[in-house]
Amino acid sequence: MAKLRGTGMAAVNYPTGMNLGGDPSQALIHATTSGSFVVSLSATDLGQGLRTVIGQIAAETMGVPFDQIVVDTADTDTGPHDMGTFASRATHRVGNAVIAAATEARQALLEVAAEELEVAAEELETDGRGNLMVKGVPARAVKVADIATLAQFKYGRTIAGRGSYMKPKSEVDPETGAMDPDSTEAHACTVAEVEVDTETGEVTVLSIRSAYEIGRQVNPALVQGQIVGGAWMAMSHALYETTAPYYPAMDHSPKDFSEYLMPGPSEMPDIECVVLEIPSSNGPYGVKGVGEMTANSPIPAIVNAIHHATGVRFDDLPVTPEKILRGLDAKQTGVS
Repeated sequence: MAKLRGTGMAAVNYPTGMNLGGDPSQALIHATTSGSFVVSLSATDLGQGLRTVIGQIAAETMGVPFDQIVVDTADTDTGPHDMGTFASRATHRVGNAVIAAATEARQALLEVAAEELEVAAEELETDGRGNLMVKGVPARAVKVADIATLAQFKYGRTIAGRGSYMKPKSEVDPETGAMDPDSTEAHACTVAEVEVDTETGEVTVLSIRSAYEIGRQVNPALVQGQIVGGAWMAMSHALYETTAPYYPAMDHSPKDFSEYLMPGPSEMPDIECVVLEIPSSNGPYGVKGVGEMTANSPIPAIVNAIHHATGVRFDDLPVTPEKILRGLDAKQTGVS
C-alpha cells in the first residue's frame, strides 16, 4: 500500500446571464433629506456581497462617498422588477441598471445645485467625498447633503432616477444553430494536487491553484472570498457530498445535516489564485461575473488529479474512498 500523488487541471468558460427573453433588471434611486441615496432593488443578496458591490457602483456613478448609499434589496412589493439572482448575472445586470438610475439621479442633483450656485449644471462636478463644486473653482462648493435638503425644502424638487438593463433575446438561426445566449463570458483554469491513500481510499487535496479572468473587479476582497469559497464547495462536491454514499443500497445514508459529509477547516488545502482583469465591453465599469464559476473548474481538476495518481478514471461524483478502492481492485485484476 502507498500514498500516491497526482496533479490535475481543468479549464472553463462561464456565461454571465441567460437568454431568457430579455432577462431584465431594474433599479430605482432617490435622495433622502439627510443626503443619503437609497437604491431600491428586487434583486437578492445571497451572501455573495451584492449589496456592497451595488453600493460601490452607485457611489462611483453618483460621485458620492460609499457611506452615503443605502441599498434596499429583495423587496418585491416595493422594488422594481428583477429576473432573479442566478447565472452570475446580478453584478452585471443590476449594476448596469443602477448606473442608469444613478446617472439620472446625479443629473437631477446637479440641476438643483446649479440653481443654488447660479451656474449651468454642466459647469459642476462632484469630488467623490460628498461635495459639489464649480469646475476649476474649488472654493465655490456645497455639500451634496445640503443640496439634497434644499431640493426638498427650498426648491420642491425630487432627486431620483430610474434604470433598467435588458439584453434582447437572441433567436436561434435554424440553419446554423448560431445564437448569442449570454452577455459576456468569464474564464478560469485550475490546477489541483492530491494525495491518494491506496489502503484506505482517502483523498487529501494538497493544493488548489487557479487563474480567473472575470472582467474588472469592483471589490477584490469579495472576489477573493468567492474564489476561496468556491474552491471549498468544489472540493466538497468532488469528494464528500452525497445523500446516498452506498448507492444503490440506502444503508447508512445521512439522516440529517449533522451526518451529511462536507470538508471541515482541517481538510482545507492551500488555495492560491491569480485574477486577470480584462474588462467586459458591456458590463458596469467592465464587470463580468465571478459567482458560480468558482466551483466549476476545481471539481474536474481534483478528479483529474486522482486519475493521474491512480490511473483510474472516475466519471461520477463524489469520488468516495469506496469508489477508489473498487477502482484500484478492478485495475489490479483487469476487471472493469
